[in-house]
Amino acid sequence: MPWIEATLRGQRVLARARGDGTLVDESGRVEIRYKPTDGKSYRAGMRNLEVAVGAKLHPDEACAPVGTVAGASRSAKAPAQPSAPADAWIAYTDGACSGNPGPAGSGVVLVAPGGKMHEGLEYLGEATNNVAELTAILRAVEWIPADARAIVVHTDSQYAIGVLQKGWKAKANGELVAHAKRVVAERGAKLVYVPGHQGVVLNERADELAREAVTTRSSRAVRFS
Repeated sequence: MPWIEATLRGQRVLARARGDGTLVDESGRVEIRYKPTDGKSYRAGMRNLEVAVGAKLHPDEACAPVGTVAGASRSAKAPAQPSAPADAWIAYTDGACSGNPGPAGSGVVLVAPGGKMHEGLEYLGEATNNVAELTAILRAVEWIPADARAIVVHTDSQYAIGVLQKGWKAKANGELVAHAKRVVAERGAKLVYVPGHQGVVLNERADELAREAVTTRSSRAVRFS
């Protein structure tokens, strides 16, 4: 039985599939492999897997035989991003604007070190897209718990990275830029560029949340309980 390339909470995996590319659903769970060579098999919730149109199929032998099997339920925790420390909080942020300026919103996806996800959004009223992008980064860093040992924020805004961490001079939004720059520096957050609308799942989700804020004119902060 073949494998198909899929995404689980932003992490690329191989998932069990049929010859037509449909996932093999066993009581709501699908066998997956994070690495084809490590001999470890996991199971992830069907609803948490995303398969892109035209995703590549691989033969059964593409993955090593199972050595150690570790179970993972629908709440399976994805491994930390390889570019970040294992104990880092990972954030994906995005801004949306209907017109520029126009009704604007920010969306944030936070991934705790163990893999648990949290989502938040904020309606900003009339603002520009750059304000929405900056606010999304600011809220992500503010919402992450104070005891976080490391923070990595993914954004598709080169502008935000430039004015916050590359020394670009802000020609507008000076007060917001200064505040966000200070908070990012105080928390030791690292900003990482990720291309927008290129199938990066958690970036796409942050975009959905930002657009939800605009269309519903609502805000929902990340809260931990």
